Amino acid sequence: MQKPPRPADLLLRSLLGATSCAALLIAQGCTVGPTYVRPPVATPASYKEATAAVAADGTTWTPADPQDAALRGAWWKIYQEPELDELEDRLNASNQNIAQAYQNYVAARAQVAQARANYSPTATLQPAYTRSGSPLSVSAGSSGSSLSGARVNSNDFTFPLDISWEPDLWGRIRNTVKEFSSAAQVSAADLANEKLSQQATLAQDYFELRGQDELIGLDDRTIDAYRKSLALTEVLGRTGIDSAQSVAQAQLNLRTAEASATNARLARAQYEHAIALLIGEPASSFSMPVKPLTTTAPTIPAGVPSALLQRRPDIAAAERSMSQANALIGVETAAFYPSISISLSGGFESSTLANWFAWPARFFSLGPSVSETLFDGGLRSATVAQYKAQYEGAVASYRQTVLTAFQQTEDYLAAQRILAQQIEQQAGVVAAAQRYYDLAAVRYRTGVDTYLNVFVAQTALFSDQQSAITLHVQQMTSSVQLIEALGGGWSSTLLTPE
Repeated sequence: MQKPPRPADLLLRSLLGATSCAALLIAQGCTVGPTYVRPPVATPASYKEATAAVAADGTTWTPADPQDAALRGAWWKIYQEPELDELEDRLNASNQNIAQAYQNYVAARAQVAQARANYSPTATLQPAYTRSGSPLSVSAGSSGSSLSGARVNSNDFTFPLDISWEPDLWGRIRNTVKEFSSAAQVSAADLANEKLSQQATLAQDYFELRGQDELIGLDDRTIDAYRKSLALTEVLGRTGIDSAQSVAQAQLNLRTAEASATNARLARAQYEHAIALLIGEPASSFSMPVKPLTTTAPTIPAGVPSALLQRRPDIAAAERSMSQANALIGVETAAFYPSISISLSGGFESSTLANWFAWPARFFSLGPSVSETLFDGGLRSATVAQYKAQYEGAVASYRQTVLTAFQQTEDYLAAQRILAQQIEQQAGVVAAAQRYYDLAAVRYRTGVDTYLNVFVAQTALFSDQQSAITLHVQQMTSSVQLIEALGGGWSSTLLTPE
């Protein structure tokens, strides 16, 4: 047979039932404040730099346009560099800037839960026991004062339950939840943007380091050739065939190449230390083996400009900031309307422990209260004006972010197009410089010309070879910057509602 409910359970059900009924009757309020609509921005039909272009020699250069699905998730795999893949994995696991941005996102999500807690009533329970005693009466007589009567002691057992609730009549709580939800999405977009920024920086530093390895290899080969030239010149100088000036010129070439190699080693060490920082390791215990830069720049799918609004996390963050600012206007607009709160108290009170939870020992009180600000010196109006101005500022920031995104994309598309042409042209320059040096060296060995021609040819060849390597590094890093400008394959659909 089912046991009858206890008196305490009956009281609790009565209190919660009354609160629920009040909630159903009052909660059908309205939401004041402006409705958020994303402001429009102008987007071009296509990227100017991604269309066919005519080079200086009259040839037509048209970038390939593979499927946009190539940029998804681990975008760095497009370079097909296993070492870079491994470094990026370590960065994603150990980069401290990403870890900090993630904790900021976790905190932002917790604020959403805090805001939603205001939808629910607040219930407090404060059981208490008090024992008190009355004093004895004092009487004055001829022989002095005397105490009379009997001391009365009493007990008071209380078990109060207080419930308070403020119905969201004007949408203040709803707009607050929207505000913090938008702020959490801003934080999520900031996290994605921080990840992309750190990943792109690592890829650029990796290619810069490999470029320094390539320059160091060029310097070593050039130094070896210059030493041989210096030895030959010194022999010819001692025999009187060549002059001391030619020896000095050969020494100058050698010392210049040695200084260049030293500078490249310094730059390599700095890039190696930067990579260690990015992957969360001490620079003192991290090193990378020497490996020349052999990676070729891949074709980066640009897509259409309108898709950029959904692909860049910084644009998504700016858009969600507008939504957050709009919700703040609604929060403050609700302050112009009266607020209603409902308080419900009940419990048990008895002088004996045995009758503490007896049904006759119950007590309760229920009542609403209304408050309305009659005069505040224009505080509410000024606050609403402040939030409206902040919203307009967020709109301007959003549009500026979009314009910056288009500018960066066009910049790096132009860099890919122009650098491809320049690298091809520089290859022709290096080939011509090599032929010039070979001829000058032969003429010098056969005694036709002095060492001056060899000196000029060696200097030009070394400089042109350095320029070719620098252009290759620049092409690789600008391709990374283009991927970053395109959002790295990220999508605003990843911003789930909070």
